Amino acid sequence: MNWLDGWIAAWLAPLAVWLLVSGLDDLFVDFVWLASLLRRKLRPAASLTPPDPQSLASAPRQRIAVWIPLWQEHRVIGRMLERNLAACRYQPVDFFVGCYPNDEPTVEAVKEVCGRHPNVHIALCPHDGPTSKADCLNWIYQGMLDFEREQGVHFDIIVTHDAEDWMHPLELEWINFYAQRYDMVQLPVLPLPTPHRYLTHGVYCDEFAEYQHKDVPVRLRLGAALPGNGVGTGYTRRAIELLAASHNGRVFEPRELTEDYASGLRLRRLGCSQYFAGVHLLEGVPVATREYFPQSPRAAIRQRRRWVTGIALQGWEQFGWRGRVAEVYFLWRDRKGLIGNPLSVLVNFIFLYGALTWIAAEIAGEAWGFGQAAHTQWLLAATLGMQLWRMAVRCVLVARIYGWAFAIGSPLRILWANAINAVATVQAVYDYERARLGKRSLAWRKTEHRLPQRATLADNRRRLGELLVESGWLTARDLEQALASKPADLRLGEYLVRLRKLDERQVYSALSSQQDLPLENLQPEQIPPAVARSLPAHLVERWKVLPFRVASGNLFVASPELPSEKLERELRQHTRLEIRFHLVTPSDFRRLAEALLAGSESPAAHS
Repeated sequence: MNWLDGWIAAWLAPLAVWLLVSGLDDLFVDFVWLASLLRRKLRPAASLTPPDPQSLASAPRQRIAVWIPLWQEHRVIGRMLERNLAACRYQPVDFFVGCYPNDEPTVEAVKEVCGRHPNVHIALCPHDGPTSKADCLNWIYQGMLDFEREQGVHFDIIVTHDAEDWMHPLELEWINFYAQRYDMVQLPVLPLPTPHRYLTHGVYCDEFAEYQHKDVPVRLRLGAALPGNGVGTGYTRRAIELLAASHNGRVFEPRELTEDYASGLRLRRLGCSQYFAGVHLLEGVPVATREYFPQSPRAAIRQRRRWVTGIALQGWEQFGWRGRVAEVYFLWRDRKGLIGNPLSVLVNFIFLYGALTWIAAEIAGEAWGFGQAAHTQWLLAATLGMQLWRMAVRCVLVARIYGWAFAIGSPLRILWANAINAVATVQAVYDYERARLGKRSLAWRKTEHRLPQRATLADNRRRLGELLVESGWLTARDLEQALASKPADLRLGEYLVRLRKLDERQVYSALSSQQDLPLENLQPEQIPPAVARSLPAHLVERWKVLPFRVASGNLFVASPELPSEKLERELRQHTRLEIRFHLVTPSDFRRLAEALLAGSESPAAHS
């Protein structure tokens, strides 16, 4: 046995003991989860089912405020607001967007949206940023209070979101429904799908699919606190005011790096009721907040470093180990990564080394072993069995959201996740201890955000005919007849207009809802001629696109056609501005083009 074999043999027993303890902990959560599933099968009437349309419609409509804290988000906030304003048809709702005075591009981007949407308001912090997300949220709260005094209104529910969030169309309706009975309502958060080659982002897909399906429901079932996700989280006004009253008027503690997690624990200790909506698929689409998470190892480590610091280290400092048994148990689960994350890399190394040496021994026909391994075979077998079980459970839950083709890569991504989490944990402990010794505040490391390409959510959209029937503009029978008689070369909307069943504005209103694109009603005098002619004439003619506004680093483009990735790539060759697509009806486009582009050579933009 060489020195490496002896070193590994010395580590095998303590590592196996840790894996056994941690594995039994995970196995207990799995057991509770499986017992809950079995109970739902045996007693379906008692199982949690999503609210039906009638229940949503009958729930009293409470006034909702959506809070969005920002720092250097000018590239994404405009699209985020426009998309979510178009997708979420709940009323009454107002969006309060927090900005810092020294972040001028973001301030301008928000003001541009405010000018076109009266229910979007900017909440300007009184000091330069960045400070922390919690501090920005506190000033949004103050801005909302000022708005209430000025307008004589009162908000009943607060929903928090980030600048990259894609809200589900039913999100606000669900939160309004559950907030009739609960002080805090959390909807799932699930990463958007990405190809297999995006290994780091795949780690987020795996972990969130398992955590939202299993861990969060088990926490609540056992009586522990619901940790907020920070996005898709609804608070009743009572909950917000209780949090503020317990912190001298501040809803969130400014120095906390994970204020969402801490607020969930605080609300539980303040006696507030909490509810997690669970992962429900409607027509194959989860009712959840969707977004992209970091796709590079550096960005993922940066984000997880903040999570470990806020949840495990600051949480330990602020909340200790107090509470009921279930509360303390899940505090342990939240913090055991301080030990488990660094050890996981060592476990992976030993496993891979053992596998390679075993293969080599088999080929050479030699005996294989690590000395002490013979005395701990039962322990190693038990831990290996539990690890295989863990992989199987994760694959099943990942497959439910992302499909089996993606899920089979989960075991490989577990190894990559272990490496990322280990580095993030070591850095978090170093940062935390250095800040404590130096009596300094921990820095807020903001995650860089980006929005999904339009094609990402194409499969999640409802059919145009369904939207037309739901709006009351078309009967189900007319739709069925139109689909049966429609020529193959005509689109449904065009055919319905030709039959005079609908007009263009009705078809495009439904298309706007389906595609999450704003529908404009532009007049020629509203569009500066220089902007209208800022793209080459052949591009305008070929793609039927017309620039109509330049604001806050964005080029707004109107078209009667749905934008494609090919169009966007071609447009990017002629402008460095962010491109924002809006819909106009074919008649409106022809009228605008005739008025603004007649006789024009449409020189290329140099913006």
